[in-house]
Amino acid sequence: MIGYVTIGVSDINKAKEFYTKLLADMDAKVLMDIGRLAFIGKNMSTPMLAVCEPFNKEPNHPGNGNMVALQPGSKEAVDAHYRKALELGATCDGEPGQRIPNQFYGAYVKDPDGNKLAFFHFG
Repeated sequence: MIGYVTIGVSDINKAKEFYTKLLADMDAKVLMDIGRLAFIGKNMSTPMLAVCEPFNKEPNHPGNGNMVALQPGSKEAVDAHYRKALELGATCDGEPGQRIPNQFYGAYVKDPDGNKLAFFHFG
């Protein structure tokens, strides 16, 4: 159902570098780059993440309550993506851990522009 989610960034090149390095092991890469907007994902027919310098040329503002949740495949992968995000310049917004007993394991970061990301695993 979801085609792509777009987040605003202040520097498109830094954002592309951050997200392609962070998501490389999930087979994500820049699929389409049109200057101020880039689509990152596995292919054009699966959900993608778009990073975009705002069209109106005003500063980007992360939404309060907005979050992109990424499912890397295991608890270990959640931990690895959390650590990798921090190494790439993200800040902690919730260390990895079990959030709902035996159901939801998650970790939270804010990217260098302040956009909130979750890495999660069900089960």
